[in-house]
Amino acid sequence: MSAEMPTRSESGPAASKRQVIASLLYKSGLMKPVSRLRSLLKRDLRILAYHRVLSIAEPDAFDFDLELISASEVRFRKQMRLLRERYTPILFGDVIRALDTGARLPPRPVIVTFDDGYDDNYRVAFPILRELGVPATFFVSTGHIESGKPYAYDWFVHMICRSASGQLRIAELGVDCTLPAAVAQRRELAMDLLDRLKSLDAQTQEAVIATLERETDLPRSRGHADCKPMTWDQLREMQAAGMEIGSHGVWHRMLAKLPPSEMHGEVHRSKQMLDGELASAVTTISYPVGGLDAYNEAVIESAKAAGYRLGCSYICGTNSLPRTAGFQLRRLPVERHMDEAWFEAMLALPEAFTYPSRHRAD
Repeated sequence: MSAEMPTRSESGPAASKRQVIASLLYKSGLMKPVSRLRSLLKRDLRILAYHRVLSIAEPDAFDFDLELISASEVRFRKQMRLLRERYTPILFGDVIRALDTGARLPPRPVIVTFDDGYDDNYRVAFPILRELGVPATFFVSTGHIESGKPYAYDWFVHMICRSASGQLRIAELGVDCTLPAAVAQRRELAMDLLDRLKSLDAQTQEAVIATLERETDLPRSRGHADCKPMTWDQLREMQAAGMEIGSHGVWHRMLAKLPPSEMHGEVHRSKQMLDGELASAVTTISYPVGGLDAYNEAVIESAKAAGYRLGCSYICGTNSLPRTAGFQLRRLPVERHMDEAWFEAMLALPEAFTYPSRHRAD
């Protein structure tokens, strides 16, 4: 059995082909009319999925997952300017109001979302969004807010990149190997192992990471400047400025891989904490990791019982209108390798230019 999940950033022939075709459309001036024609033929809601907005000068000095960097500051500004000029940026609250009243959403609606709750969302992305008048939704893992504690999957990559030991042993993954000397090669190994780690149940994942913390003498409790979560004051400021805050669980755990009681706790406690700390109640949840092995019907029913109105996966695609009242909303991942032409092409023709979902074998 396998589970659908979002791809990592593409490279090689598939990415090159998309890039070439996108560049041709972009340079020919056909992108805009093609996009308008599609909008006449199909009404749907696009939801963009970001994680981090950072400009990294020296990748080898960055000890975390580079693929979670969705865009540089310069590229993100261009992307948001394009949204403002050619689309209608909205929030999930607008979708809910339309569903409740029967009203139509505005033409060419797009929702900008961020997962996890990194502090660069506040430091880098938020000022750009506010300046350009583009609203966005930030899905945060509440246990990390204010704690300074890095996210577990990020730390797994960090430990492999920075371990002082020359040997890596992870019995649960069948790994016993010599670590490469170069950070880039270590990161590549870490990304493969992280993908395999996510196929395990949640408790085993956590045990693997805890063991690696002890063996590498790199406890998460130390924190790290390159992987900090936001604070409650930052979230309040963003919400007061028109941004929307949503749930991403408590500790960024794959909900479908948890025992029922722990899964319910993640879903319900995160909403309770957000509703208690913020001025407006949250309405939407984004399932951590977000593939079909990360949420299921039990998770959806728990989300409904907790009072959420909508739920987001991380499965690639758009959402047909007006049938958007659901808990399996699809999104379009934005990745750091996308240049201006590719990003515009993905919005114009998402069926052809988005990263396709792939499957993780169980």
